[in-house]
Amino acid sequence: MASSASPILPISVPQNIVTTTTADAAATSAQSRPPIATPAFRAVINYLTDQVHNGLAQRRPWGELVDRSSFSKPESLSEAAERVRKNYSYFRVNYLSLVAVVLGFSLISHPGSLILLLGLLAAWIFLYLFRPSDPPLVLFGRTFSDPEILGVLVVLSVVVVFLTSVGSILISALMVGLAIVCTHAAFRVPEDLFLDEQEPVATGFLSFFGGAAKNAAAAATAPAFVTRV
Repeated sequence: MASSASPILPISVPQNIVTTTTADAAATSAQSRPPIATPAFRAVINYLTDQVHNGLAQRRPWGELVDRSSFSKPESLSEAAERVRKNYSYFRVNYLSLVAVVLGFSLISHPGSLILLLGLLAAWIFLYLFRPSDPPLVLFGRTFSDPEILGVLVVLSVVVVFLTSVGSILISALMVGLAIVCTHAAFRVPEDLFLDEQEPVATGFLSFFGGAAKNAAAAATAPAFVTRV
């Protein structure tokens, strides 16, 4: 007489083991994700670097900028305005470099404002612009959505720029830089310069503010922004 087979007992996994395994897998997956969208971030950095190099390559010799024999007082306001237009067209990169130097010197001479501005820029970069949309941002045990992050960053930007010394320092530096540029351009006689009237308005550094820059930046950052639009 054949003996009957013993029944197969079900094996159950303790709930705490399942929970621990799932949590460990989620933590490992979160750690494997980069803190920012690396390809988009690198693309934008490379684009900005190329634009700076191309702009600096188009600068005029500094000797032409400070040639004392080419300075004279303008006879009228219209002549001064015409000189400013022609000189800016020729010394565009040099003038922008001067404004950047004045702005940088002003920030370096106020380290507190520089730290605030760099912190604000880092917050925009790492918390919104190039942060992957998955996983969501969790701070102090609370999950923040993208609209909430954007709202906090906007409020923080307003506070830093308008309620601290950062805004006044930036505006003052820009005004000083523009005053230097306009004064030089008004007294620099442009007759000895080889000006091309057909030259595009936006070249060098200014092309960063044109359509090419917008298209390149949009193409580079599209993966990071696709879930936020």
